[in-house]
Amino acid sequence: MIKNQQAGCKIKELPLSERPRERLIEKGAKNLKDSELLAILLGSGVKGKNVMVLAEEILRDYPKKKLLNLDFKKLSAIKGIGDAKACAILASQELVKRALAIKEETLPSIKNINDIIAQAVYLREKQREHFLVLYLNGRGEMIYKKPMFAGTLNASLVHPREIFAMALKQNAASVVFVHNHPSGNSEPSESDLLINKRLVEAGKIMGIAVVDHIILTKTNFVSFKQKKLM
Repeated sequence: MIKNQQAGCKIKELPLSERPRERLIEKGAKNLKDSELLAILLGSGVKGKNVMVLAEEILRDYPKKKLLNLDFKKLSAIKGIGDAKACAILASQELVKRALAIKEETLPSIKNINDIIAQAVYLREKQREHFLVLYLNGRGEMIYKKPMFAGTLNASLVHPREIFAMALKQNAASVVFVHNHPSGNSEPSESDLLINKRLVEAGKIMGIAVVDHIILTKTNFVSFKQKKLM
């Protein structure tokens, strides 16, 4: 299939069994690859590049969740998409959202420290240190929550690369950090301060704001933002 799908090969020159529309009819949409589904939405390729190659290249640069979070201006600016194809993608996405009654307001809103703690309250009972990241969209709604590290947290373990790689994957506008202190002492350690400094600096470079960093114990908490440590 890869040999047949070289950039210069037109989609009509592919065997019927390899054309995305024919495969959808025969196999059903759920059995198609992401690139095949996108190829059907795109409808056609560009000069010197068939639609399957174009779809694969777009998804390589823009993973599907990131792609579908783009607005019209950014989506239409992608080489090979343009205005008409961007409209088709956005319209199909909106139709599915409405059919499934998916509403943006169902996302948890992170407006204050209580909202943060509510998402991380389970950490109070952990016997080891755990580092949790909340990923937020531009409206301050939590779009993803991921425990990133566990054990004795230090600067070599809590690395910005993994945290902000996930932020890019989720198309997050900002992040919140939460970790626990099983010892019961909620005050930041020297290691905590170093970790936080590195993460905040990395966020600035990446253009992803760090909203706050909370330390939880069984009965107390400390906010780096409140203590002006951000």
